[in-house]
Amino acid sequence: MLMSQSATLLPPVEILRALWLASRAQTHGDSSVEMEKYSASYEEHTEATKQQERHYYLLSELQSLAKDLPSSFQQRLSYTTLSDLAQALIDGTVYEIVQGLLDIQHLTEKNLYNQRQKLHSEHRVLKQDLIRKHKLALQNCKSHNLAVLKTNQRAETEALEQRVKDEQRMMDEKIIAEMDQKVLDQQNTLEKAGVPGFYITTNPQEVTMQMNLLELILKLQQKESQSGTLP
Repeated sequence: MLMSQSATLLPPVEILRALWLASRAQTHGDSSVEMEKYSASYEEHTEATKQQERHYYLLSELQSLAKDLPSSFQQRLSYTTLSDLAQALIDGTVYEIVQGLLDIQHLTEKNLYNQRQKLHSEHRVLKQDLIRKHKLALQNCKSHNLAVLKTNQRAETEALEQRVKDEQRMMDEKIIAEMDQKVLDQQNTLEKAGVPGFYITTNPQEVTMQMNLLELILKLQQKESQSGTLP
């Protein structure tokens, strides 16, 4: 009997209570796991529904905005293209990318404009200095040297004009080259971001189409920003 009594560490009633508590804890644990699974599934379903609703909203807005584009480009904007574009805009990342590219473009344009204005100012100073130089020379010139002086001054003026023309041409070529490179950079960035319709190209019609797509994106971003519907 002593062995029988010492075979358990708790009285029979306590053992039953412990078993009941253990069973309840196990059941509660299983229920918690099931609830967590259900909750996660519900949240995923809710998120998917929200994305579907936002996709429909964005697609509807893009279709409406596309009506303002030239008819020739409207015909090229298929439902699939607009639907894919709406999909790309859902989380707002593309908005941020486009805005960043636009800010960089504005800075580049401002910098190039300032460079051209600086060159223009330098040319104006050169011309003014040459005019003063010629005027002073004419005042001090002897009559018998006047014809030669005027010939030399005419040659100096023509040389300066050619210099100005060449430097302006080189500046304009530099500006065009930098802006062309900026377009390629934008195309590459948007293509990597998965924005439909964007890839590296120099085809004028394709570039114009991409500009129209950007216009749609910027207009939709502005509308969402004003209405407070940005993600």
